[in-house]
Amino acid sequence: MNISQIYIALSIVVLAVIAILIFFVAKNSKEKRLTPLASLAFGFVLAGILFGEDRFLGYALMGVGVILALVDMFNKLKKKK
Repeated sequence: MNISQIYIALSIVVLAVIAILIFFVAKNSKEKRLTPLASLAFGFVLAGILFGEDRFLGYALMGVGVILALVDMFNKLKKKK
């Protein structure tokens, strides 16, 4: 395993731990749950990390994830008004 593979594996483990923590903490409060669009964005970013070997595909997947996260944030802002 070279250093980039170790970095990718470590990133995936950290993201999985964060997702598990969010799941258990959000179980107590219904307001802080992930929306389906935010979950999809998280999945795209995770897929971008997994397919990081091919730079174009990895960056494209991460870009889609970021765009979906931004759309979700704007939708939440509109609902609050």
